[in-house]
Amino acid sequence: MPIDSTVLANERVPVDALTDPVWTRIRDLIYQVSGIYQAENKFHLLVRRCNVRMKAVGSRTPREYLDFLTERPNRDAEMRNLLNEITIGETCLFRSMPQVEALRKVVIPSLAEVKRKLSYTKLRFWSAGCSTGEESYTLAMIMLEESQKTLKGWTFEIMATDLNERSIAKAQEGIYNDYAVRNVPPDFKKKYFTQAGSNFRVADCVRPLVTFSRLNMLDDSKMLFMRGIDVIFCCNVLIYFDGKSKTRTVNHFYNALMTNGYFFLGQSESLYGITEKFHLVHFPGATAYWKPNEPVLKAGSA
Repeated sequence: MPIDSTVLANERVPVDALTDPVWTRIRDLIYQVSGIYQAENKFHLLVRRCNVRMKAVGSRTPREYLDFLTERPNRDAEMRNLLNEITIGETCLFRSMPQVEALRKVVIPSLAEVKRKLSYTKLRFWSAGCSTGEESYTLAMIMLEESQKTLKGWTFEIMATDLNERSIAKAQEGIYNDYAVRNVPPDFKKKYFTQAGSNFRVADCVRPLVTFSRLNMLDDSKMLFMRGIDVIFCCNVLIYFDGKSKTRTVNHFYNALMTNGYFFLGQSESLYGITEKFHLVHFPGATAYWKPNEPVLKAGSA
């Protein structure tokens, strides 16, 4: 669900179009609803996306559009439309092979060992900020492979959530172009994809394994229902939150995870300065956060 700054970087809005103070109110409203914050030096990105929606609803000024977001009967629907417009995920299948290898070689075996002792043979995954589904289907393919090898007889559940309804719809289709599947190993591409014109469609044996739904990570009531998860992936989403929203969301992730569960972020992200409850784990080319039996304490604390 990241804001698509790469696509919009060269689409500058005239400076005089950014001076209306109502843009700040719209920016703050978006932050209040979603946790996504746009600094002043990125206002041109926000304004351009708002202009798209303003044309769609026939609003002539920022003030009129603010009314659409706050006063009109369909304000909630329009806020969703705006969030769909300003958020977009750029990803691909098997995006981070070091994370894939860490999951396959270390995380899944360690979780399976713990669960076998409890006579429990199910693993639950959450792809948070799943965008158009590439990460979620990657997880499904890995688990299909493992369920035919070391985890025979096991079951697994993959929940995928995103703020952007359009991304969710595309994810459910499971159709990707050459660029999106460029990292897929050849044997996986042959086994788990079918040709769809010039594109590739995720096979019927994979798509039903992932449950996609819309979720706002700042909706505390909805986040409280996410519990009993073994592995959470939330890659390149929290970088668009400020410190307060990050802390709030990460606390939800911590509570959602089972003891001994793992939390993966994007390769350039960390929880430094956000929380010390997790234990940082290093893998070849990747890191993750592990939830111990007790919160991690700082040295010298009692």
